[in-house]
Amino acid sequence: MALNKSSDSLDPPQSRFVSNPSCPPHPGSSRPVEGEGAKLLLFVSVLVGAPKARTNQPDVVEGGAVYYCPWNLGSNSCTPIEFDSSKGSRTEDFNGTMEQMEFKSLQWFGATVRSHGSSILACAPLYSWRTNKDEPQREVVGTCYLSVNNFTKFVEYAPCRSDLNSARGQGYCQSGFSAEFTKSGRVLLGGPGSYFWQGQVLSATQDAIEESYYPEYLILVVKGQLETRQAHINADDSYLGYSVAVGEFSGDSTEDFVAGVPKGNLTYGYVTVLNGSDIRPLYNFSGEQMASYFGYAVAATDLNSDGLDDLLIGAPLFMEKTEDGRVQEVGRVYIYLQQLYGMESSPSAILTGHQEFGRFGSAIAPLGDLNQDGYNDVAIGAPFGGKAQQGVVYVYNGRHDGLHPKPSQVLQGHWPASQSPDFFGFALRGAKDLDGNGYPDLIVGAFGVDTAMVYRGRPIVHASATLSIFPTMFNPEERACILEGTGTPVACINLSFCLNASGKHVPDSIGFTVELHLDRLKHKGAVKRALFLRSQEPHLVQTLQLRNGASSECREMKIYLRGESEFRDKLSPIHLSLNFSLDPEAPSDSHGLQPILNYLTRNHIEQKAQIQLDCGEDNVCVPDLQLEVLGDHSVVYLGDKNALNLSFHAQNRGEGGAYEAELHVIIPPEADYIGVLRNHGNLSGQSCNYDTVNETNMVICDLGNPMKAGISLWGGLRFTVPRLVDAKKSIQFDFQIHSKNANNSHSEVVFFPLRVEAALRISAHGASMPDAVSLPGSGWVPGRSVQREQDVGPGVCHVYEFVNEGPSAISEGILDISCPLRMQGRAVMYVTRYMIAANCTSSHPVNPSRLQLEQPPTPFPWQEPHYVQKQDGGGWSSGSGGNSFSLKCTEEECFQLRCHTGALQRQESVSLRLYFRIWSKSFQQKENNPQSVQCEAVYHVQKVPYKIQPLEHTSAHHKVSTSLHWAKAETSQGVPLWIIILAILIGLLLLALLIYVLYKLGFFKRSLPYGTAMEKAQLKPQAASEA
Repeated sequence: MALNKSSDSLDPPQSRFVSNPSCPPHPGSSRPVEGEGAKLLLFVSVLVGAPKARTNQPDVVEGGAVYYCPWNLGSNSCTPIEFDSSKGSRTEDFNGTMEQMEFKSLQWFGATVRSHGSSILACAPLYSWRTNKDEPQREVVGTCYLSVNNFTKFVEYAPCRSDLNSARGQGYCQSGFSAEFTKSGRVLLGGPGSYFWQGQVLSATQDAIEESYYPEYLILVVKGQLETRQAHINADDSYLGYSVAVGEFSGDSTEDFVAGVPKGNLTYGYVTVLNGSDIRPLYNFSGEQMASYFGYAVAATDLNSDGLDDLLIGAPLFMEKTEDGRVQEVGRVYIYLQQLYGMESSPSAILTGHQEFGRFGSAIAPLGDLNQDGYNDVAIGAPFGGKAQQGVVYVYNGRHDGLHPKPSQVLQGHWPASQSPDFFGFALRGAKDLDGNGYPDLIVGAFGVDTAMVYRGRPIVHASATLSIFPTMFNPEERACILEGTGTPVACINLSFCLNASGKHVPDSIGFTVELHLDRLKHKGAVKRALFLRSQEPHLVQTLQLRNGASSECREMKIYLRGESEFRDKLSPIHLSLNFSLDPEAPSDSHGLQPILNYLTRNHIEQKAQIQLDCGEDNVCVPDLQLEVLGDHSVVYLGDKNALNLSFHAQNRGEGGAYEAELHVIIPPEADYIGVLRNHGNLSGQSCNYDTVNETNMVICDLGNPMKAGISLWGGLRFTVPRLVDAKKSIQFDFQIHSKNANNSHSEVVFFPLRVEAALRISAHGASMPDAVSLPGSGWVPGRSVQREQDVGPGVCHVYEFVNEGPSAISEGILDISCPLRMQGRAVMYVTRYMIAANCTSSHPVNPSRLQLEQPPTPFPWQEPHYVQKQDGGGWSSGSGGNSFSLKCTEEECFQLRCHTGALQRQESVSLRLYFRIWSKSFQQKENNPQSVQCEAVYHVQKVPYKIQPLEHTSAHHKVSTSLHWAKAETSQGVPLWIIILAILIGLLLLALLIYVLYKLGFFKRSLPYGTAMEKAQLKPQAASEA
C-alpha cells in the first residue's frame, strides 16, 4: 500500500521504552489465554505494564509489574511502581496450620493499566485465592490496585473475591481482564469468567473503593457497586466483559458502558451497551460470522464531529472468500454511528483487513484529532501483519460520514527477525499530548520484543494557493515578447501564483517549494508547446518563506508559445500546473518535529491556456468529415493470399478545419498491411503507419493539420488477406476519420465487407509413353506360351496428373481411370502394374497371369511426349491424330481403377502411372487398319477442409491414346549389299566424269600473280638493269 510519507501525521519514534534489565522478558505482554495485548497508558509520562516481570515479594514468581517512564525525548528510563506493598501472599491459620490464602505467582499484574487524572488502575486478571477452607482449592478471581493522588495511596479492588465462589459463581471471574475509567473517574471492570464463563461487568466509584478498603479483609463490599447478574444457562461460555469501553449513548449526562461478548450468540459474538446509571442493557450489536470473535476489541469516540459518541467493534478472526474461492482470515472493524434518535443495529461502515492472518482489529484506540481537521482519528492494530508478521498499525482519519476507507498512515515494526512474533500493535493508547506541542501522540506496544514505542503527532500546516494566467489564449499572430539571446519575437501571456500558510505550534517562518509545469499532460519526451520566457524551459522550481498566518505572497512571470512548425497539437489546451510542498530542508520546530501539510490541502492547482485558431470568435472549429471507401474485390478465397487494394475519398464539408486529422483503418486479424498505393489520387504520398492498439491492428494515415474546410482527398492502401479461416463467412475493414476537435471530431464509420468463399480449379495433364507402338505384321508367329510380359506385346505407360490450381485446398478426392480390356471377345491390353500414392481398388486384378515383369518397366528411358497440347476447357489430351479407329472403354469389358487421394494444397498434384502391354496376337487380323487404344481418367473433389463449401465440387477428366502401327515384311530385311556397292561405284564414276569436263574447260589452269614477260622485266632491281 503506497502512502505519501510527507503527510504522515505521526513522526517516526524517537523514544522507545524497554523492560528493566533485571526483569524477565515481555514488558507490555498480555494474557496468553485469549491473546489480548497489554494495556498502555499516556499520562504526561508513560506507564507500561509488564505482566511477567519479577518482583521483590518473597515466594512470588513473575508476579508482574507496572513501570513508570517519565517523558523525555530520547530517554527510555523506567522504574517500577510499588502498588502492592505486602510481603507476598497472605496466609491464615487452619487447624493450627498456616495455609496460603492467595496466589500471586504468574498473576499477570500489569496486563491492564488505565489512568484518570492522578489516579492509576493496574490489574492482575490471573490472580487466584483459596475459597474452601476444608479442601484447599484455587480460583482465578483476578484483582486490581488503584493508585490515587499521584501514588500517595494504594488500595486493592477485587470485586470477584466473594462468597459466590466456584465456577457457578465468581470463582473464575478474572476481574481486570479489561478495564476503563469514565470521564467522571468511575472504574469499569470486565470479568469474562464469572457464572460458568458467561462473563460479568462491574463498576464502582473511586471514593467507594477507597472507603471500603480494609487490608485485613479479603472479602470487601463496595458501596454502590454496579454489576451484571447471572443470565440463563444458554449464555454460558459467552465471555461478557472480554473488552470494555465507555461512551455516552443514552442521551443523559452519564457515560454508559460498552462490553464485548465475543463468544455469545452461538459464537457469532455481540457487543452490549449498558446504561451507566443502572447497568440496564440499551443496545446489542451482533456479529455476522461465527467464530470471528466479534467484540474482541471495542472503542467509543466521536468520529464525525456531531457531538455524539460512535462505536467501533473489532472481529480479528473474520474470514472472507478470495477471488479464487479460497477462504482466508483477514479481520474486520465495524463502525456504528450514533444518530440523534439513537443507534442503528447495522454498521454504517466496515473496514476489512488485507493480509491473511494479520488479525486486523485486535486493538482499537481513539487518537483525537491528529490532523487538525475537526474530526477524531483512530488507530487499528494488526499484530501479525506485515511481510514478516512483525505487526502493523493503521491510522484512519475521521470525516463527516465516519472514517476514510483507506488509512492515511501505516506504522510497522522493524526489528531483527526472531522465532516468536513481535506483536507490534497488540496494545494501543492515544489521544494524549506527551511532548506538549498541542498534538496528540500514540504509544504502540510490541510485547514480543519487550518494547513500547512513542509516535508523536506532528504540527499541521494549513496552506492554500492560487494560479492565474492572462490572457487565457496564445495568439500566434501577436508576438509581443522577445527571446533572450536570439531576439526572436514570440507570442506570450502572463502567469502568476499566490501562496499563504498558517498552523498551530509551527515556526513563524514556513518554507515552501513551488514547482511549475507547462504543458504538463504531454508525456515525457514530447514537445512542450509553452516555455518560460526567461529560462526557455517548461519546468520551474522556486523556494518561498511565508510568515505564519500572514497574507498571501505572489510571484509573476511570462510564458511563451513555440513556433507552430515545432509541434502538431494546436487544438488541445495547454495545461499549466502548480505543486507546492513544505521545504524539506527547513529546520525542525522546538520539539524536534518537522511540520506537515494538512492531508486535505489542495497542493496541486491547474489552469489551461488555448491556442487561438482560425475558427471564429468562439475559437471552436466544427468540421463535417465524410468518407467513402472502394475496393477492387468483394470476395476473398480460403487458401489464397488475396491481394487487395482499397481506395478512400475523404472530405471536410464543415466550416472549420479538422486538427490532427487522421484516417484510422482497423484491419481484421486475417489481413496484412502492405503499403500505400503510389500515384493514386492526391494523397499518393501520404504518411501511413501500422500500429497495434489494445491488440487491434490499425493503419493510421495523416490527413493534415488542419484538414481544411472544403478539402477533398483521395488515397489508396494495399493489403493481403492470407490468414482466412472457415469460422467466418465474411470479414471487414473499418474506416473512420479522427480529429482532435471537440465537436464533430469523427466521421461515420465506413465498413468495407469481404465475403469469404472456397474456390477450386483442377487442371489435368496426361501422356502416353510411347505415343505409338509397332505391332508385328501378318508373318509374325506368336510363341506357344506366354511367360514374360514381353511375350504379350509392346509395352505402354499412361501418365496422368491432376493439379489443384487453387486457391483453396482439397482434403479428399477420387481418381477413376477406365481402359478397354477386351473388344469383340479379344484381349486388348494386359495391365501389369500402376503407381500412385493413394489407396486404390480395381475391377480386374493386375498381372492376373503372374507373368515375369521387367525391372524397371519399359518403355525406358522416360521422355516427355512432344504431342501434348492444351484442350479447350482446361484439360490436356494426348494422341497421334489422324483418322484412326479408337478403342475405348465400352460396356463389354473394361479395366476400372478407383483411387482415394488425400489432401492437396494449392499447386499440389496427384499423379498416376498405368503400365500395360498391347496384346499383339489380337491385332494380327486388323493389319494396316489405323487404330488407337484410349484410356480416360476422371478426378472428383470429394471434400474440402472448410465449413464453407465451394459453390460446386469441381471435377476434371483427361483422355490418353496410344496409336497402333504394323511393321512391313520387306523393310524388316534391310537394304541388300549389292545395291549399296553399285550405288557407290556409280557415284565415283559420275565424280570422275565431272572432273574431266572441268579439266577440258581449263578450270584447273591458274593465272600467275604477275603479268607478261615485259611486266616481269620491269620488276627487276635497278642495279642489275644498269649493268
